[in-house]
Amino acid sequence: MASSAIGARASTVLAWLWLTACSSASTSPASAPPSTPEPGAVAAGSAASARPPIERKAWGQIDGQQVDLFTLTNASGLVLKVTNYGATVTELHVPDRDGKLADVVLGFDDLAGYQQGGPYFGAIVGRVANRIRGAKLTLEGKSYQLAANNGPNTLHGGVRGFDKVVWSAEPQDTPAGPALALTYVSKDGEEGYPGALSASVTYTLTDRKELLVSMRATTSAPTIVNLAHQGYWNLGGHDSGTILEHELTLYADQYTPGDPQVPTGVVAPVAGTPYDFTQPKPVGRELGATPGSPKGYDHNFVVKGEPYALRPVARLRDPKSGRVLTLEADQPGVQLYSGNYLDGKLTGKGVSYPQYGGLCLETQRFPNAIDVPAWADQVILKPGQTYRHEMIHRFTVE
Repeated sequence: MASSAIGARASTVLAWLWLTACSSASTSPASAPPSTPEPGAVAAGSAASARPPIERKAWGQIDGQQVDLFTLTNASGLVLKVTNYGATVTELHVPDRDGKLADVVLGFDDLAGYQQGGPYFGAIVGRVANRIRGAKLTLEGKSYQLAANNGPNTLHGGVRGFDKVVWSAEPQDTPAGPALALTYVSKDGEEGYPGALSASVTYTLTDRKELLVSMRATTSAPTIVNLAHQGYWNLGGHDSGTILEHELTLYADQYTPGDPQVPTGVVAPVAGTPYDFTQPKPVGRELGATPGSPKGYDHNFVVKGEPYALRPVARLRDPKSGRVLTLEADQPGVQLYSGNYLDGKLTGKGVSYPQYGGLCLETQRFPNAIDVPAWADQVILKPGQTYRHEMIHRFTVE
């Protein structure tokens, strides 16, 4: 690895440690630990002074609670917009190979769009992301009935998951870049889950053109938790058509087949299947060979390397714009979803989103883990323990 790349990663890790410490504390420290800047890097103090202040705009009300839209701009001119409704990323503007900014996430223009019950654009989903078979769980000998909102199964926390609640929000100007810390307390019994769960997520737009996502949770009683960020990416711009020509690499040589969509506990090799993204290939190349209807990807992959250690997950490249997204995370799995159920009828930010108009890379614990004895410990959280989930989205160009 080149020395400049080592310096960049070391700086990111130091910033990450500082940010995660902030998310666990009630107050933020005055400064980050000292580090040696990468050659050519902007010093944290001068970068912070060059950034526009974080903007806060009233965006409506839900059940008497104020909903706001926050705009974060880093020293490089990237722009991130987040609402505290669902802790949702509504816009992210990054440059192409010519320096032209475009919004690369699917979403809606206003709060009403998100309230209509869309496909979880840009939201934090939970208390348990993905599917649980039969909408029920057994924990420490006790059974719990959950909402069946995906056929017979529960999906993304139920009827009113974390994407449909108002979070508390606190803007933060950190040495790494502007940040927004959001918190939500899910009451004991909410959507059928046991234990009061205190959840937090911090979005940081670093001056190194990264989007950091840090998630935490603690509980008052044994429960299950699996938070995920469901960003729909289109590196050509959210209004540029489909992602079928995007080139995807997944650092995963195994996946967890479903019956039909809910994993059963089987772990299978991707070699010789349409799910093999171990080498870069267009998303659409073998999409038609996937079973079921509509055709497409909606599968959990087993990320190579040590679970719960920060490591490479995916690389996504748009040949037309030159934009590249590399994703690192510390979760055992990643859900690849190719926007199969988008159908052109949903209009967001002035455009109708076609089938395959966006692609999700949701790092996560394995879906339906509570029903698989070998996986159950992934999602069980007990009092005194802290659930942690880190993501780094890094934007470059070719």
